[in-house]
Amino acid sequence: MYKFPIKNLFIASALVLSMNAVTAQDGLVNSLKVNISAKSAESFTFTDVINLGNTSIKNQGSSGTCWSYSTNSYLESEMIRMGKEPVELSQVFSARNAYVEKGKNYVRMHGAVTLGDGGELHDVTNMFRKYGAVPQSVYSGLNYGTTKNKFAEMAGITEAMLAAVVKNPNGELTPNWEKAYAAVIDSYLGEVPKNFDYKGKNYTPQSFAKEVVGINPDEYVEFASYSTEPYYAKTMMMVPDNWSFDLVYNVKMNDMTAIIDNALKSGFTVAWASDVSEKSFSWKNGVAYVPTKKFEDMTTEEKENMFNGPKPELEITEELRQKAFDNYQTTDDHAMHIVGLAKDQTGKEYYIVKNSWGVTNDYKGYLYVTKNFVKYKTTSFMVNRAGIPTDIAKKIGA
Repeated sequence: MYKFPIKNLFIASALVLSMNAVTAQDGLVNSLKVNISAKSAESFTFTDVINLGNTSIKNQGSSGTCWSYSTNSYLESEMIRMGKEPVELSQVFSARNAYVEKGKNYVRMHGAVTLGDGGELHDVTNMFRKYGAVPQSVYSGLNYGTTKNKFAEMAGITEAMLAAVVKNPNGELTPNWEKAYAAVIDSYLGEVPKNFDYKGKNYTPQSFAKEVVGINPDEYVEFASYSTEPYYAKTMMMVPDNWSFDLVYNVKMNDMTAIIDNALKSGFTVAWASDVSEKSFSWKNGVAYVPTKKFEDMTTEEKENMFNGPKPELEITEELRQKAFDNYQTTDDHAMHIVGLAKDQTGKEYYIVKNSWGVTNDYKGYLYVTKNFVKYKTTSFMVNRAGIPTDIAKKIGA
């Protein structure tokens, strides 16, 4: 199976696919550059209410691996909460293993599963359970001379390869396709170490996960909110990047912020996935909220001043939230890490959110996101079971 001429078989489709892959992440970041007001930082005064321990800001580069960066950051904060010295975990190790498992699902589903860099919060805990964890210093994923992730070429080639496998040209699949697929990934990201040294001791990824990181993946619970499904029961997370078809607990819209608030007050941070392709989400100014007017109905002055200080917000209902989701106005764009709670000068509360796009914005990599934005645009979030309010925990049987 390694004998076919890869250049002839894959290169045309790989070029198209790699262009699509780079567009997804870089296009999102570039589209948000216009969401900016000139005097935002001087127009807000934020005061921390809760600010929980978290590690340094990272940069996911040109890769759609926000789910891995945010959830590994979350696990690092869990180490801090447990009194451990946090380790910078390899985000690409989680992603690499998810790519392998996603490829298997893609072939089993005859190609009817989303590919690409995208994933969900649970992918990190699922891969942790199966493969373990390694430090960033051991597995950076920078295997071909880059200083930041740049995965488009790899994605183009692997997607073309899997498309060829699904066509099943031999009439029966050989076991070699999985080896060939993993070999391509490893040629870009590096081979996974079977053993490695860390602070004078030798580990496997599994023993490092157990002895050093020390989290139990079964302690983490994922939530979403759909008014179309029964509440307080498990339901399918209805987003394309849920390639593993994981189920999540469905809760009411207001339960989402109740759970997040309780977790933060109890000392737990929160992994958070959301739509960020909104005119009212400013990465540069580090603020996100829900305006009372649609962007197209605003005056030029209102548009220019969108992020210059606190603004009134639209009241969010479950009906409005569900309509936005069903009409693709709320999509599964990005994952981040909620690490605290703050108030502005009017007393309104905002979640302090850690991003993975470097430190180039007004708040050095962090954002302030209103509770209304979270109610409206959240696609899923993950908390430690111990951070769930007692009444909601009873309803879901947690």
